[in-house]
Amino acid sequence: MQNRSNTRKAVLVTGGSRGIGRAIAVALADPNRTVFVNYRSGQEAAEQTCEEIRAAGGQGQAIAADVADQEAVAGMFSQIRDSGCWVHTLVNNAGIAKDTLVAMMSQQSWRDVLSTNLDGSFYCARAAIPTMIARKAGQIVNVASVSALRAQVGQVNYSAAKAGMVAMTRGLSRELGRYGIRVNAVAPGFIETEMLVEMRANPRGQALLEQARDERIPLARFGTAQEVGQTVAFLCSSAASYVTGHVLVVDGGLSV
Repeated sequence: MQNRSNTRKAVLVTGGSRGIGRAIAVALADPNRTVFVNYRSGQEAAEQTCEEIRAAGGQGQAIAADVADQEAVAGMFSQIRDSGCWVHTLVNNAGIAKDTLVAMMSQQSWRDVLSTNLDGSFYCARAAIPTMIARKAGQIVNVASVSALRAQVGQVNYSAAKAGMVAMTRGLSRELGRYGIRVNAVAPGFIETEMLVEMRANPRGQALLEQARDERIPLARFGTAQEVGQTVAFLCSSAASYVTGHVLVVDGGLSV
């Protein structure tokens, strides 16, 4: 039974402690709602995201949970309800990558990537949907990847997980549209995050990045986390009130 006393709308951004997740959480800052910043580890980074949310005029609260653990997800939603809020906007951003060729990929690497990226999105959506249906309102944005649309060598597990998120987005949009709930996805390409910093530390990685930028991306630059955050903010706004089941690619033309 849904608790109608939980009247304050909230945003939940999974994996919101850094990178794209942090940018999304800050872009969704609003004085009239709390942005819950989910993290698995790294509380300090999550608290820094909350500080940036407050600096942007919003309310931020860090909340710990491993989204790959369905019991942990249930506990996280219980905490949110106990705070007097309900999740009106869910952004499934938490994800990991363990890149290697399939011939050398361990079962654990396959399972870990699927569990966090795809299973975690399912667990969070399943936990959020009942209240959204009861209130006939809400929205979900899944952070997929251009890898779901244009496969990359060494990313079969990651591409499979993100493609699953795209399919889940489209399926949920059909299931939930009758209740006024919108479900969309963004598919970022090369974005300036910690992952690119790590790649640049290796000469071969640096060379591959430069080649991708100069030969494969029409805009000839990498995107920023803030650009992805603003795209998610658009999908969560009234300007996108008639948009559902859509995958908005943010890749500078890489997938064209």
